[in-house]
Amino acid sequence: MEIFESCEVGKVRLKNRIIRSATHDGLADEDGGPGEKLISKYAFMAKNEVGCIIAGYAIVSEEGSSSYPRCLTFYNDSAREKYIKLTEAVHAHGTPIIAQLAHCGRQTSSKTIGMKKIAPSAKRHLFYPDKARAMTEEEIIRVEDAFADSIAKAKEYGFDGAQIHLAHGYLLHDFISPNGNRRKDGYGKDIDGRLRIIKEILAKAREKVGDFPIWVKLSATDKRRRGMRIPYAIEVCKRLKEYGVDAIEVSCGSVQDGMNTMRSKRLPMDAVFKYREPVASMPKALNKFCLACAKLINPLIPQPKPLTMFNYPAAMAIKENIDIDLILVGGIAERGDMQKALDGGIKAVSMCRPFICEPNFAKKLKEGKSDKSLCVMCNYCGLVIEKGETRCLLGKIKKN
Repeated sequence: MEIFESCEVGKVRLKNRIIRSATHDGLADEDGGPGEKLISKYAFMAKNEVGCIIAGYAIVSEEGSSSYPRCLTFYNDSAREKYIKLTEAVHAHGTPIIAQLAHCGRQTSSKTIGMKKIAPSAKRHLFYPDKARAMTEEEIIRVEDAFADSIAKAKEYGFDGAQIHLAHGYLLHDFISPNGNRRKDGYGKDIDGRLRIIKEILAKAREKVGDFPIWVKLSATDKRRRGMRIPYAIEVCKRLKEYGVDAIEVSCGSVQDGMNTMRSKRLPMDAVFKYREPVASMPKALNKFCLACAKLINPLIPQPKPLTMFNYPAAMAIKENIDIDLILVGGIAERGDMQKALDGGIKAVSMCRPFICEPNFAKKLKEGKSDKSLCVMCNYCGLVIEKGETRCLLGKIKKN
């Protein structure tokens, strides 16, 4: 398989095998619809040869809201025309666009969303410590309906498919993981119980949208005790195919894992102390002192390895066991790694940070002007989102 050839992935026709992975851009309007700057950003990437865009995650119901500012939402019907404008702007360049749909579960703040947050089980989160309330069965059914309705809206708005977010510690990741789901009823206990919510979402969605492409993003592994591991992920993926999923983007991790999903050689301490609460709100002198201490110990803090292609082993294990279209994401930033994934049978590669750094990266690759992204994987972009618009800070940061 060649990088720059038209192909079909999960029933969606891509103009090449490079996908811009879902990235929270912080550019939604007050009604949760895409703002003009976001529409222009996606149109620019489409014009510059990206094969497919997965839009930044959109929240399916109000109680699942993100604590990140200006997040996309799908529960406010007033944003309909803005989403149609977005899909038309991307389609004008022959590029498909997928709507990623999510519910934050306990990975948010009750204070920020203005109500008690919910999760499969009553558990605390390392970085959002107010304890979530365990969902009732009635609430689970409402969430299922919200996802199904949002998938129907994605079709109505002109998206080429929908991607359900089952990764990175959000609500549905918690449901399918033995770590997050300690329920003793029909939505827990074993793998089929933990996956029941996914099965029912897909059944309800199919009644509304027929064979409209539905993808998922899955954390095949994480660092949680009794969490996601490759053998378990294989069994999950077998069921996802049975339930009617068309493609799986293989990722890893939970926000509680720290810099696991987005890896770097060192923790971006300057960004941590500038953008992450509660340290960002420390008195200036105390913040400066604590930052200096943090920088001293930073080289001693072990970081996940490898830094590149870190989900490739999980994706290959899934491929060996299940015949389903796979997309690989995670530490991919150069031509050689992309080709390795494709040669291994992966249908497409997906990238986030390279497109934050260089929105025209795909065009540079196609024209032979570059074989590797300028992104240095500093991960400052992964923290600036907590206060505002996602952006690359390359050349504007201090080294740790």
